[in-house]
Amino acid sequence: MILIDGKKISQEIRQEIARETELMIQQGARAPHLAAVLVGHDGGSETYVANKVRACAEVGFQSTLIRFEEDVTEKLLLETVEQLNNDPEIDGFIVQLPLPRHINEQKIIEAISPEKDVDGFHPVNVGKLLIGLPCFVSATPSGIMELLRRYHIETSGKHCVVIGRSNIVGKPVSMLMAQKTNPGDATVTLCHSRTRNLKELVSQADIIIAALGSPGFVTGDMVKEGAVVIDVGTTRVPSSETKSGFRLRGDVLFEEVAPKCSYITPVPGGVGPMTIVSLLRNTQLAAKRR
Repeated sequence: MILIDGKKISQEIRQEIARETELMIQQGARAPHLAAVLVGHDGGSETYVANKVRACAEVGFQSTLIRFEEDVTEKLLLETVEQLNNDPEIDGFIVQLPLPRHINEQKIIEAISPEKDVDGFHPVNVGKLLIGLPCFVSATPSGIMELLRRYHIETSGKHCVVIGRSNIVGKPVSMLMAQKTNPGDATVTLCHSRTRNLKELVSQADIIIAALGSPGFVTGDMVKEGAVVIDVGTTRVPSSETKSGFRLRGDVLFEEVAPKCSYITPVPGGVGPMTIVSLLRNTQLAAKRR
């Protein structure tokens, strides 16, 4: 069993991005500039955005954080998005999800210019992804593909089972795995909460991508010998063993599943670190297109 080290790979990619940024500046371009809009004080969102700001500084990017309280109006948020769309100094930006209930998330996503949509959530980018055109690919699926690529994991002709059909991970990663690329070229089964014979389908998989947000859902009896398992789950569960009072648990019951795998990602330290680095890559790509 080989443990897929997302921390190590993400650090390698950050160094590559930093070198490329330095080269851009030497050639007379300005550094890429990423903006983030954060609404409210959700703990997970606060941590994630703080990590993004820190990562920007590490690779030589400029970053801007725009904060609003929980009661911000949809109108003001849409106006802010429009300002960022039109700001020539901003290469890409994200509006951190989830948003408060009184704000229509889809309306906000669709207001973002596709050329600055480094989260890859805009329908234009999703549509381009579907038919294999160059586009911004959402960060977590992009990070998963990079891990498969850098570990030289064979995907062509393999049966890949994706568990979870979210717009952020499940659907886009299933599209990427099915495309005529490397990694890719897999036969993909997309499962979800209404799938019948789920256990049977998962047990047939050469590659399992678990992205449903249910801690320990994939157990040892669901995985065949030699399978590749990518665990996207990051659910906070109470823990008396940590200072914070919680720990992250994946969708895979690691201690049961790992001994059967050829490759597996841990939680934390697997897919998670790749998400931010994929966002940085998209921002650098946006800056180059500019």
